[in-house]
Amino acid sequence: MRILFALFALFVAAFGAVEKIWSDSELNASESGEFLRFSLYKLEGNATGNTLLVVGGVHGDEPGGYFAPSVLASRYKIKKGAVWVVPNLNAESIAHSRRGIYGDMNRKFAKIAEKDRDFDMVREIKKIALDPKVDLILNLHDGHGFYRERWESTIFNPRAWGQTLVIDQKTLADVKFGAMDEIAKRVTDNMSASLKEEHHFFRVKNTETRYKDEEMQKSLTYFAVTNLKPAFGQETSKNIDALALKVEYHLRSIEEFMKVMGIEYERDFELSAKGVQAVLDNSGTLKINDKISLELTELRSVMRYVPLRGGGADRFVFSHPLGAAKPIDNRYDIYIGNKRVSSFYPQFFSDKCKLGKATIAIDGVNNEIAIGDTFEVENGFNVAPIENIRVNVIGFSAKGARNESGITIEKKDTAPRFSEDVRGLIYRVEFYRGQEFCGMINAKFAK
Repeated sequence: MRILFALFALFVAAFGAVEKIWSDSELNASESGEFLRFSLYKLEGNATGNTLLVVGGVHGDEPGGYFAPSVLASRYKIKKGAVWVVPNLNAESIAHSRRGIYGDMNRKFAKIAEKDRDFDMVREIKKIALDPKVDLILNLHDGHGFYRERWESTIFNPRAWGQTLVIDQKTLADVKFGAMDEIAKRVTDNMSASLKEEHHFFRVKNTETRYKDEEMQKSLTYFAVTNLKPAFGQETSKNIDALALKVEYHLRSIEEFMKVMGIEYERDFELSAKGVQAVLDNSGTLKINDKISLELTELRSVMRYVPLRGGGADRFVFSHPLGAAKPIDNRYDIYIGNKRVSSFYPQFFSDKCKLGKATIAIDGVNNEIAIGDTFEVENGFNVAPIENIRVNVIGFSAKGARNESGITIEKKDTAPRFSEDVRGLIYRVEFYRGQEFCGMINAKFAK
């Protein structure tokens, strides 16, 4: 797969900025089966300080471990210091809800063959972890059971990993934040006041990796520690059913680490299971080829005749950090993390036609609407005719009219089963020049 890296500013706040670095090759390698590389978000405060690296999704069957950093990347703002976030290290395994499609990625940091399908991802995350700016690393997981120092049951025992902060050794000498055991105990102690159930308490689990655990010697955290980078494995329990609660626990622990590191932050939601659930319910938007924009939260589970380029040339850009498009047979499955949002059945067109905007009378007032945008309408809209351009409003049909420009369309004129959303409010306004697709605008009717 050809790898292209790009950099752009998502937004700049008065007290900091977020940048996303990503591989611009989501669907360029559909023939090889790969469809998404991991993303790196850099949340930078205006005031300098320490840098925390949070890595999620090394295991694709641990949703708390990747939805939590996706919330961190999209809903937190840093005022002092920096937080770097990789929410989807093993993106393909996440979409399949499998620990690792090509084997356990977290056992490939001591040695990995160049022909291994995970080679590029492991190499890149190693470079990020060893960046001189990174002061401390958190690797997020969901683990079995509830860790206890003594055997109580098959769920509560020393072999369990759930509800732990895992360290490979107690200290790193002469390294900032090298007192890992002390830091881990401080974090777990401070979390005790915010637990939903008494048995959800967190404990420190020292694997003493160098002497006792050959498997952990292959992990990301041990790779970091051997390179003098303080690193922690953070595990919520797979035996906690509610995803929102696992995400809440991960975020509370991350906030405690930020306090230890002097990183100042803000978030725009209440840190509770209810508040987190509201964030998780928002799937964001998807832009395709700069000509189509879709709201994913209430999108229909099947979308037919989606105008695409084909031939692996389509570019899908998600606002959600865990968005992914997976090519399967004659369709694309759209994912947010391990959740399939919709299936797109494409219709392929040349997209040589370039149409920047259209004039649309919305409730009687003319507006210039850019291709890919959404406009809201109370009563009706009318697309002004454009020379050599045919307008097709999906879900509307006027007898004998092949071109639906110049016609006022009201909500009562539409067929809800053809809407984009399950509520029957959003309709595709598509533009064509002969057999070329020029772009799409969304008409969103009021309730």
